[in-house]
Amino acid sequence: DRRGKPFVGRAGHLLDAMLAAVGLSRTAEDPANGVYIANILPWRPPGNRTPTEEEAAVFLPFIERHITLAAPERLLLLGNTPLRALTGQTTGITRARGAWRPHPPTGVPLIASFHPAYLLRTPAKKREAWADFLEIADALALPLNPPPHSATRGSPPG
Repeated sequence: DRRGKPFVGRAGHLLDAMLAAVGLSRTAEDPANGVYIANILPWRPPGNRTPTEEEAAVFLPFIERHITLAAPERLLLLGNTPLRALTGQTTGITRARGAWRPHPPTGVPLIASFHPAYLLRTPAKKREAWADFLEIADALALPLNPPPHSATRGSPPG
């Protein structure tokens, strides 16, 4: 909240590494490699708890407008909160991740994956998240930029 940016700290570093591994960056000068990030809520709920359905519903028109204005080629939803808010789906992220579906109001293809903070707490899920990022790279026809310690397409960053 103090920085006014989503995904900072360790989770932000992991997200940046995962994005870079598939040729994307939130600071890219070339829009073809750029990523626009928005949160469901513009601030963290007290105690950094998960937003309630009511809180997400209040801000849903704003995030939907962000999507309309940004006109993305694809949407990546990180975690249960955006999955539920933007799709109305009640299935958890573990079951819903990795499959493309249309964003209900716009039809923009979206894929869900694990939130980077969850991956830091549950490193065994990094391989599944990496598969999701490979799906994104394939969908956008991006060349991969594997991290120096990763020699193969099958190795997750971080």
